[in-house]
Amino acid sequence: MKKITPFLWFDLQAEEAAKFYVSVFSGVKGKKSRIVKTSYYGEAGPRPAGTVLTVHFQLCGEDFIALNGGPEFKFTEAISLSVDCKTQAEVDNLWKKLTEGGEESMCGWLKDKYGLSWQVNPGILGKMLSDKNAERAKRVMQAMLQMKKIDISKLKEAYKGT
Repeated sequence: MKKITPFLWFDLQAEEAAKFYVSVFSGVKGKKSRIVKTSYYGEAGPRPAGTVLTVHFQLCGEDFIALNGGPEFKFTEAISLSVDCKTQAEVDNLWKKLTEGGEESMCGWLKDKYGLSWQVNPGILGKMLSDKNAERAKRVMQAMLQMKKIDISKLKEAYKGT
């Protein structure tokens, strides 16, 4: 079986968005982010021949396809792309880039300038939230619910009870 590839529907911004996402994730060490292939509408339409149809791109080695499908469909928060960060610097960097022209939400969620929802969270958050010590996990949850961008040091303080 082939792997599953996210297919992102845009009105006319597929190429612009793919280039933006590649630029955001190109600084991640050891992980390839690049445009793989661009295809174009032909004479059959429905867009003018030569207009970008799809852009196949990779973010951190993962495949995505962006489509210029028209204005009929918009992104919603019902689906998001989750990024597992190791450090606060990674969280801060991605948060800054992805929220530029977009909007912050709660608990590590944001919408980028294209309306696509992202979760920018440190891997340690999941470990803390699933801790066997229910009181620790509860403190971390309560701390996270007060945040927009996740602050690892505040999560650790809540975890320790300080």
